[in-house]
Amino acid sequence: MPLEIFVPFWGDPRMLQETVRSVQLQTSADWTLTVVDDAYPDPSVAAFFEGLDDPRITYLRNETNVGITDNYRRCLHLGTGELVVLLGCDDVLLPHYVEVVLDAHHAYPDAAVIQPGVQVIDERGRVVSTLADGVKQRLTMPRGSGRRLVGGESLAASLLRADWMYWPSLVFRREVLVRTPFRDGFPLIQDLAVVVDVVAAGGTLLIEPEVCFSYRRHTASASSASLLNGARFAGERAYFALAAEQMTALGWHRAARAARHHLTSRAHALSLVPVAFKASGRVGATTMLRHAVARLPQV
Repeated sequence: MPLEIFVPFWGDPRMLQETVRSVQLQTSADWTLTVVDDAYPDPSVAAFFEGLDDPRITYLRNETNVGITDNYRRCLHLGTGELVVLLGCDDVLLPHYVEVVLDAHHAYPDAAVIQPGVQVIDERGRVVSTLADGVKQRLTMPRGSGRRLVGGESLAASLLRADWMYWPSLVFRREVLVRTPFRDGFPLIQDLAVVVDVVAAGGTLLIEPEVCFSYRRHTASASSASLLNGARFAGERAYFALAAEQMTALGWHRAARAARHHLTSRAHALSLVPVAFKASGRVGATTMLRHAVARLPQV
């Protein structure tokens, strides 16, 4: 049962090559890799894959740029197996990633999602420790040791309070994603929206503590670039309003409160006030403060 790894590509071709090499270096050969190029304007990408001699790797290119959400959809449509990963085009698998997540799946075959252990790297591939990741990994994840299966309202409330997942590292049962459509209008918070929908439908998440994935955090990412102009926070407010109604309809009132308050998101905006003021003066600082104190919009 190979792990189907999909890379929806739009980014730095050199980092994509590093990502691909990390897949080829897996201790387990039980994988396939499909890269779906979203019409990135650089012929070196196609040339790189033409030079690979690896039948496990497939390179496809969209005729036109469709955007990240539709590229996720195309990747999922291409899947045929039991397990899929939507790997970031700048992230790196540690050599035992496939081995670890397949073992976790065999131990907990009914888990809808697997979150393996993650380390964070910078643009140069150096392991780094950031405040945001420290909060994620030590303060907001469900407590416990070893592998642990979580779900229901407690998981939904935990995620809506603070999204501690690392989307590109997640392993999904493909049929779960097939019946959980990606939501339009939330490109920068799509990961949280999809997993909350899975949990709302009864799916469970397995936390696998073994560190086997390197998540790249750098200022050139879409999520980082959107912070200071307020685009990400505007999208978050819209999503949390929707999630609050979704949780209320389920009778999950604790999770609904977590969505309405979204305290970690607000605290994140507050932490960016000095940076935003330095970058764009009062306008930037006001954007961050507005999110920190804003009431949720009506859905």
